[in-house]
Order: sequence, then C-alpha cells, then structure tokens
Amino acid sequence: MTEAPATHSIGVVAIGRNEGERLRACLESVIRRAERVIYVDSGSTDDSVSMARSLGVEVVALDLARPFTAARARNAGFARLRECLPDVHYVQFVDGDCEVRPSWLEQAAAFLDSRPQYAVVCGRRRERYPEHSPYNRLCDMEWDTPVGEARYCGGDAMMRADALQAVGGYRESLIAGEEPELCVRLRAVGWKIWRLDAEMTLHDAALSRFGQWWQRTKRGGYAAAEAEHLHGAPPERHGVRQAWSARLWGIGLPLLAIAPLPWAGPASLAILLAYPLQTVRLALRGHRSARDNWLQAGFLVLGKFPEAAGQLKFLYNRLSGKTAHLIEYK
Repeated sequence: MTEAPATHSIGVVAIGRNEGERLRACLESVIRRAERVIYVDSGSTDDSVSMARSLGVEVVALDLARPFTAARARNAGFARLRECLPDVHYVQFVDGDCEVRPSWLEQAAAFLDSRPQYAVVCGRRRERYPEHSPYNRLCDMEWDTPVGEARYCGGDAMMRADALQAVGGYRESLIAGEEPELCVRLRAVGWKIWRLDAEMTLHDAALSRFGQWWQRTKRGGYAAAEAEHLHGAPPERHGVRQAWSARLWGIGLPLLAIAPLPWAGPASLAILLAYPLQTVRLALRGHRSARDNWLQAGFLVLGKFPEAAGQLKFLYNRLSGKTAHLIEYK
C-alpha cells in the first residue's frame, strides 16, 4: 500500500458479510490510498475472507458465538487498526457494499487537518444503480442530506481516531442507528460533525423487492425507538420526533379509525383520508422532480407502518429481556 501524505496517517475499516464483488470494489478503492486497511467479516459464507486476503488486506473474523452488529464490527476493526498503527490520525469507516470515490480520503483528511474542532466528516453517498428499482432510488434520495454543520453521520465517514477512542467507540449492542448514537456522545463532549459537498462513496443497496424495503424500514423504526430510549431526554431528544411520528401514523390513526366502528359505523373510517392528504402535502413540498417527489412522499407515509412494527419489536425485546438480533434485508 502506498503511504498517505505526511501530514496525517489514514486507516480504513471496512465491514461486511457476503458482499462478493461489491466487497472487492470496496477494498480496491482504498488499498492504494491508505496506510492500512482492515476488513471485518461477520460470518460470510462466500469467498469474502479469502478474496480480501488475496488483495493484501488484513481480515478480522468476528466470533460467531456473539450476535453480529455493525457497531461491534467497526469497533473490532478500529481496535485492530490501532494495534497496527498506534499513531493513526484518521479512520475511514466504510460498508462493504460501498466504493470510496478516488479523491475522498484526501479531501476528508485535509478538512480534519484544517478544522481541529471537528471529529467527523462525511460526504455524499450515492446509490450505484438508482434506476434498477424504486427502492434503490429511495435510498439515493435518503443519502442526499444537507451540506454543512451536521448532527449525525452515516456508516461511511472519516473520524479522528483519538476522539473515537475517547468516547469508547460505537455502542456494540445497537442493531441499527449506531452512527447517530455515537455522534450524540461526540457532540456531548464538544466535538462537531460536518458534511462536505463532495462525492464520498458509491453504494449498492441491491433492493429489488418490497419485502426488503419493508425490513429495512422496520429496522429504522427499531433504531428510532432505541435512540429515544437512550438519548430522548432534553436537550438532545434523539429519536423522539421520528418515534412519535411512526406511532401516530402507524398505530394511532388506524386505531382511531377502527375503534369507533361498532357505534359510529363506516363514517369513522374517514380519518384514514389523512394518509392521502399527507402524501399530497409531502409531494408538493418536495424539491426534486415530480416523479421523485411523489415516490418519496408515498413511501414516507407507507413507511410509518414498518417503522411502527420496528418500535413494537424494540418494546417487546426490552420488556422481555431478549437479546436484539439484526433485522436483515439482504
């Protein structure tokens, strides 16, 4: 691997499971641009491990006896990176289904070099094949978050190694939403997060079925409920708005429509008109093409039902004491 610029050392932690050729593209996009690349495998049954090693990448295989989480994988990779490079300045985290854009590592490191108050910098994640399915297209729109000062980052981001170490890394028990939760703790001790107007990664969601979209959205609802549980108190109120929105639209309104049926009759179902009205409102507020605005609005409203299901799953796990397991969609 070639050396990073002398002003900073950059390590990369990639995580994945059964990503196949997507993992190859991910690793090849960084192996000549970072001082060390660590790949953390979460029980792949394909040739991911052997392929990564053939590229000269060190592999950390997670213990199968413990539940897999992305947070656990990232922590394991970061721990190994610090063993290999004790003085590493910055660590780029990337999911194994993403390809890092050619100039991103240098741009991100230059930003952190010049802004010592920032612990995290991210850029624009784009969907590789947005035209392949409406679900891929929705992902591409989801990745398009505002540029500038940010409260959270996603799974792909560059972080200061010392800042990450100081707050104890990712919370390993989280099955989703581990990046925003980490950002909450970083900001609590004075660090900042920034999103550059720069191409960061190409992502391959490979979502072709409604059921995949449902499971992915359900996972988001679970993450919102857990975020509210952990950091929902003022002033942070992390996850509160998303959680209550799903409860209102995914549980509250259907109950208000159905409960009065025995004495109010079909008239009580009129409350369900709130769903198409909300869809129209969101579509008219959109800033993309008319087609994309209607697509996003429709699925935002429909998504309240799997989000609510995810929240109920979190509540059940919490009350029953069950260990959370990944809600997988691939």
